Amino acid sequence: MKYIKILLLVLFTCVVSVQWAQAGRKPQYTVQDLGTLGGSFSVANGLANSGWVLGHSAVPGDTAVHAFLWRNGLTTDLGTLGGPDSLALYRPNENGVAGGGSETTTPDPLGENWCVVDNVCLPFLWRNGTMIPLPTLGGNNGFAQGVNDQVEVVGTAENAIAEPTCAGTGQVLQYKPVIWKKGKVHELPTFAGDPTGGAHAINDRGQAVGNSGPCNAASHALLWEKGVVIDLGNLGGAMENVAFDINNQGRVVGLSDLSGDTVFHAFLWGQGAMTDLGTLPGDVLSAANSINQKDQVVGWSVDAYGNERPFFWQNGVMKDLNTLTDPNSPLYLIEAHSINDRGQIVGYALVKATGELHAFLATPSHGEAFSEDAAPSEPSQRPKVTLPESIRKLLEQRARFGGFKGGLFLLQ
Repeated sequence: MKYIKILLLVLFTCVVSVQWAQAGRKPQYTVQDLGTLGGSFSVANGLANSGWVLGHSAVPGDTAVHAFLWRNGLTTDLGTLGGPDSLALYRPNENGVAGGGSETTTPDPLGENWCVVDNVCLPFLWRNGTMIPLPTLGGNNGFAQGVNDQVEVVGTAENAIAEPTCAGTGQVLQYKPVIWKKGKVHELPTFAGDPTGGAHAINDRGQAVGNSGPCNAASHALLWEKGVVIDLGNLGGAMENVAFDINNQGRVVGLSDLSGDTVFHAFLWGQGAMTDLGTLPGDVLSAANSINQKDQVVGWSVDAYGNERPFFWQNGVMKDLNTLTDPNSPLYLIEAHSINDRGQIVGYALVKATGELHAFLATPSHGEAFSEDAAPSEPSQRPKVTLPESIRKLLEQRARFGGFKGGLFLLQ
């Protein structure tokens, strides 16, 4: 579930390395603060070509977190299934149909804490103003993630079988990768011998990606096609390998351990081969969160001290997204979570004036998402960011269903 070796509390109690860009360079992206639902925290996790942005945000008083959809300046609170909180981690489809997980009013009898508090957390499909609960495999909890234009939804659902490899983790039941079609749940196969897993994204051809392994681990990055599971391989390591996204050409991105299983790198997979995308200069870890139809990739890269920055990758070149934006921007970008075919990018950023974390939308300034003459940034000052316990816990929860899609990092 949480797939954690050692937690680096990167944004939570330590220092975020803010890199101020060189004066005089031309910004290639304009960045918009998408605000919050009234609280002090928001994150944008998915972005459709039509402009729908999906994420979740703290509500006034930071008393709860709700999933939201944003488009053209209008933010819609998706509400919940009766409980206090709802979360959404992947992109919506082109019509704004979204998946996620929401708490109900029922306490979780096993205390597994799938959302934010210890209530049963059900997968949902949000469509035309209504949040619709989706079935599990007989267990208490589940979580919906990617949705394609055919309204096929992938995610994770519990069955009613106790899983021995979960002993001591807080998780009790097996959880499996699933796809929901017309409201009915169908289990997807895990890699041979793996008892648990999850599916994260699905393209319009019905190809889905995710991972499987023992409880609390992601040993195999997987592709499902026509009901058949395909192991995508790895970059040399065997412990942590996750596929996060897939485009309509069947190109897949994610993260994979290197030999020795001490660090992982972002990867791009296609035509049966996995390519290591490396890290930004000076960094040790990276993960690729999203890929568009132009094979442009976004994700995050982190150094040995836990200082994180978002990357944009194209044609073999990886750039810090902050170096492609206005150096006088009120936001310092921390993670890039999704990119659409227009080159727009969403994620979350530090508001320099307040220290809050807000969802952002970055849009190419002149119709082009990237050029090779972008100037590098020069490190200057390192403002400290200390998050409330409630927000820190929320970021930890993102690791449960997105593998390592943000917030938590591994380092030995």
